[in-house]
Amino acid sequence: MRKKLPIGIESFEDFSKENFYYIDKTMFIADLLHNGGKVNLFTRPRRFGKSLNLSMLKAFFEVGTDKTLFDGLAISEQTELCEKYMGKFPVISISLKSVEGPDYPAACAALRSVIGMEALRFRFLADSSRLSGEERRLYLQLIEVSKTQDNLFAMQDAVLLTSLKTLAQLLSKHYGNQVILFIDEYDVPLDKAFQEGYYHEMLSCIRSLLNNALKTNEYLYFAVLTGCLRISRESIFTGLNNLNVMTITDAYFNEAFGFTESEVEKLLTDYGLEDARETMRDWYNGYQFGNTSIYCPWDVIKYTQALLKDPHAEPENYWANTSGNAMIRRFIGKANRQTRSEIERLIDGNSITKSINQELTYSELDSSIDNLWSVLFTTGYLTQKGPKFGKTYPLAIPNREIRELFITQIQEWFKEETRAEPEKLERFCTAFPNGDASRIEELLNAYLWKSISIRDTAVKKEMKENFFHGILLGLLQYENNWEIESNAESGEGYSDISIKTENRIGVIIEIKYAEDGDLESSCQEALRQIKEKRYDAALLKDGMKKIITYGIAFYKKYCKVILG
Repeated sequence: MRKKLPIGIESFEDFSKENFYYIDKTMFIADLLHNGGKVNLFTRPRRFGKSLNLSMLKAFFEVGTDKTLFDGLAISEQTELCEKYMGKFPVISISLKSVEGPDYPAACAALRSVIGMEALRFRFLADSSRLSGEERRLYLQLIEVSKTQDNLFAMQDAVLLTSLKTLAQLLSKHYGNQVILFIDEYDVPLDKAFQEGYYHEMLSCIRSLLNNALKTNEYLYFAVLTGCLRISRESIFTGLNNLNVMTITDAYFNEAFGFTESEVEKLLTDYGLEDARETMRDWYNGYQFGNTSIYCPWDVIKYTQALLKDPHAEPENYWANTSGNAMIRRFIGKANRQTRSEIERLIDGNSITKSINQELTYSELDSSIDNLWSVLFTTGYLTQKGPKFGKTYPLAIPNREIRELFITQIQEWFKEETRAEPEKLERFCTAFPNGDASRIEELLNAYLWKSISIRDTAVKKEMKENFFHGILLGLLQYENNWEIESNAESGEGYSDISIKTENRIGVIIEIKYAEDGDLESSCQEALRQIKEKRYDAALLKDGMKKIITYGIAFYKKYCKVILG
């Protein structure tokens, strides 16, 4: 029987206990022990297995672990290593992904909760004979619950800022061994605070918490932190000289996060989906970590699940839909003419060269378009294509999923921009039922010049037509009193756009992309298609008294409109 697909599973124990399919990443343990530092920071885009890897590390090292969880996995063959390290350490493991709130007190309460709940895992410390009375009282401060606020931990600020170090000290003394510390999504509280306007307060808190736990902590064996961004050492890791940072550009640990080509091929073979290899590669491969090409695990698992339900399932933007994509929108909104030209090149499948700064503060993210390039790179919206020169990297969109995300965000931005000029937009829309092809062409060309086009020959004609279809549809939807249908069935096919106005005038629009630049011929082809396939049938049936048809052809940033 096939194993279950691990949709959204971040607990390593569940893979064995619940019979989930697992792509073996356990050699990450050996690599970390042999090549890691005292404090290790791994930065990777979201949904690339960071949380699962930390859960796997915790399951391996923690005292009292179920050693059978690793039976049959690669690390089990390292018998000497397993004997020395497996189940030998007290482990503190927290995730900061829930540390957020509308203001600093609310976010701080969330942080107290995360640390307090982790401390509660070690209730035996309250009665440990290996701790002094004062040390037991220190532990009780970590788990004390407020008498006035239900379910909220009451630790004072001074207790909170030293809480991880205190807990490490108590566990180390109880077990007679140093502690291993895991912190997942270390940068989320700063991201949320930046968005809500209390960044500097949260920065001070997280800086103190981490420095107390990681800097000159005699009770610490080693630590692993994960996040999406490498926050400037000067802003958060002040004086931490033992920090070992592994970003997406480093050669070490490049196969530990995400799926490799061979891993994806094996998964597809195991589930009898070998025919999906090319589609999977086109849509979800293309990330370069170090010198290795990597797939997004979330995408691979989700699309595999879809194919098992329906062998003809179309790929979707799974990764893009797991979180807001405000970063892309901000980036496009700030883009000048030069940047828009560069975005066009990226969408066309080309690469651009940019200087990348992987050590930014959140206050610097929006300060320049150059910094936004860096953020897009580190968060997975762009990837490295080819060798770098110093801090200069060739950047490209990794795959079709992200390309379509860019296109969607461009269309949304374009809609917002055009609606800022309602009088111009009203003139544009009114021209359609009036049969004013020249005005439509004039205004549409003006809009296109300000927008971002798709022009590369490597991009399918259908995709280009869909892009301009979306642009035009967004403009026409300004008219609230029109009934607008996209790809509506009519006659012997599906018309691109059909409109029913309140004055019972029907409008049919057929869109073409002129690959050879011959806009006139493409418009005439569109009009012939409308006539031959009788796209007017549905509008006539719905009682439209007059039908107006348009053939509209696009090429790069130019268009032509011909009235039928």
